[in-house]
Amino acid sequence: MTGVRVPAMTAPDDQELVANARAGDADAFEELVRLHTPQLYRLLARMLGSASAAEDVVQECVIRAWRALPNFRGDARFSTWLYRIAINEGNRHLARESRRELLPFDDVLRDVPDVGAQTAELAEAGELREQLESLLADLPSNYRAAVVLRDVEGFSNEEAAELLDLDIRNFKSRLHRGRMALRARLEELTGT
Repeated sequence: MTGVRVPAMTAPDDQELVANARAGDADAFEELVRLHTPQLYRLLARMLGSASAAEDVVQECVIRAWRALPNFRGDARFSTWLYRIAINEGNRHLARESRRELLPFDDVLRDVPDVGAQTAELAEAGELREQLESLLADLPSNYRAAVVLRDVEGFSNEEAAELLDLDIRNFKSRLHRGRMALRARLEELTGT
């Protein structure tokens, strides 16, 4: 039939999946995890500076979210709630690690393939990205979290401040200091 338009099937939104998961539907929770895990992994990999640590902490986040799901009130978006759990788990991991022997950060994104980087221009952009990721990994964790949430993940100042449990002025201060530290390191590297 021509001219007949069939509406596209849309995936259920987070609210519907959360409601189903809270009612005991493990498949709905699995879908929520599938939808949000890539973003959690990216955030934690940058926050922790280690791909393997990020994988471990993402698993802890999923378990904690499943256990805490009955307490999710819906005051914030599910993704915001889940990011808050991830940040808390990431901070716990960093605190545990700081009590252990200090190890140098490894460049986590070196292990992540740059899909489609076939041209010289894309390869150069990948090298720049690796340098920026390395500089980001050298920032103190409180500055790094602010910069990653705002400049990498694209959260608004208000959302990022809420995720870090800071008032907006403190968040902006951390973000500014993190950006200035990155700028200073970039200037050192480029000699400008």
